[in-house]
Amino acid sequence: MKLFKASALAAIASAAVMTAGLVQASVSADKAAALGGKLTPTGAETAGNKAGTIPAWTGGITQPPAGYRIGQSHIDPYASDKPLYSITPANYMQHADQLSVGQKAMFAKYKDYRMDVYPTRRSSSFPKRTYDFTRKNATSCQLVADGEGIKNCAEGFPFPVPQNAYELIWNHKLKYKGAAFARFSNQAAPTASGAYTMIRLREEGLGLYYKPGNTTESINNILLYFKQEVLGPARLAGQVLLVHETLNSAAQPRQAWVYNPGQRRVRRAPNVAYDNPGTATDGLRTNDMTDMFNGAMDRFTWTTVGKKEMLVPYNDYKADSSNTKVSDLIRPNHLNPDYLRYELHRVWIVEAKLKPGQRHINSRRTFYLDEDSYQILEIDHYDGQGNLWRFSEAPSINYYEVPTFWATLETHHDLKSGRYIAGLLDNEEKPYDFSFQTSPANFSPQNLRSSGIR
Repeated sequence: MKLFKASALAAIASAAVMTAGLVQASVSADKAAALGGKLTPTGAETAGNKAGTIPAWTGGITQPPAGYRIGQSHIDPYASDKPLYSITPANYMQHADQLSVGQKAMFAKYKDYRMDVYPTRRSSSFPKRTYDFTRKNATSCQLVADGEGIKNCAEGFPFPVPQNAYELIWNHKLKYKGAAFARFSNQAAPTASGAYTMIRLREEGLGLYYKPGNTTESINNILLYFKQEVLGPARLAGQVLLVHETLNSAAQPRQAWVYNPGQRRVRRAPNVAYDNPGTATDGLRTNDMTDMFNGAMDRFTWTTVGKKEMLVPYNDYKADSSNTKVSDLIRPNHLNPDYLRYELHRVWIVEAKLKPGQRHINSRRTFYLDEDSYQILEIDHYDGQGNLWRFSEAPSINYYEVPTFWATLETHHDLKSGRYIAGLLDNEEKPYDFSFQTSPANFSPQNLRSSGIR
C-alpha cells in the first residue's frame, strides 16, 4: 500500500498511538495559520495532486443549483459528467492500489459488481460559522479521558490539524450536520434472490454542540439527542428507541431507552452500544456502525496509517434522487451500480484493533475518511480470527441547503453470507429536514412514555 504524507501534517505518524492518561495538546497558532491557505478551513490539503486527477479545493458547493428549493429532492450539480472508466471483476487488479481491501473482496466475490469512476469534484463545504469556530478549536480543543472525550471546543470541527487517530474520528463524530434534523432512515436487507421487506424508520436528532453560543462545557455532556421510531412493517411498528449520546463516555456512558408498544412501557436499554445488533437489521449492522461509526472508542486501540488517494463513493446524487426508486437500487448481493458514482479522493486511513481482554465481534476495523469532510466513506471489518468479514460504504452528497457533506446511503456487506443491508433509503419519502425545530424536552424518557405510540 503506497501512502503519502501531507506535508503540513507530517507529524501524524509520531502521534499515532494514544498512551494512557494522555491529554492531547492543541496545535500552535503557527500551524493553525495554515487553515484557509495551504490547508482548507477544515484542514484538508487545498492543492490538487501532481497528476491533476484530484483538483484543488476552491470552496466546494457554495450555493444550491439553479431551480432547487428546500424540501425537494436534490438536483445533481454534476449530472452532465460522464464516467471516465469502469472497474469490473475483469480489470480490478489494475486499480488495486486505489481500492480498499473490502472493495477488492467485492470484485472477487460478485461477477456483476462494478464501479463507474467519474471526474473528481471536491464538493464538500460547510457554513462560514463552522469554519470560523474550527479555526478557534485548532488552538484550544483537547482530548481528555484517553480520547473518550474532548474539552475547550465549540461548534466547529475540533481538530482541523489532526495529530492522531482519535482526533480524526472525533472530526467525523462532530462534523456539522445542522443543530437538528428529522429524516427517514428506511432500510432493506435483501435475500440472495433480492427479495426484501422495507423497514420504515423515522428519526429525529438534536445536537446542542452546534447551537450558537454553546461549548463542550455548557451542554451537560450530551453530544446528541436521538429518537428513532419504527413505522413499519406492522409487526414492528410503534417501537421507539431514545438515545442520549454523551460527549465524554468515560465520565458517563451512553444512555438509551426503548418503548415497547405491546407492553406500553419504557425500559432502559444498556445494550444499545458497541456490537449489539441495530434495530431490525437481521444482525447485519451493529449499533456502533450507525453513521458508519458512533459511540465509545475504548474497546479498541486506534492508530493512523496515513493518507492515500483512493476511489471512494462521492457525489451520489443519482442514488439520492426521488426519481430513483428503492426497487431501482436494491439488487441481490449489492446495490445497482448504475446509480452509484465513485471518484478519486485523498482519504485518511485509520486502524482500530481490539484491545486484549475486550469483547467485540470485530478484532479489527479499517476506516477510510474523506480528507475534506472527515466523513467515513468505507470500512473493512475483520472477524475474531483476523479474516475480512464485512465491508461498509457510505455514498455521500453535499446537502447544499445546509451546507454539509454527509451520507445519503449506508451499505454493510457480510462477505461470508453474501447478504447486505442498505440504510437511509429515503428516496420515496420526504427528504432530510434540517430546519426541524425541537428541544431537549422532546427527548426525555418521560416524553417517550407519554407519547404512547399505540
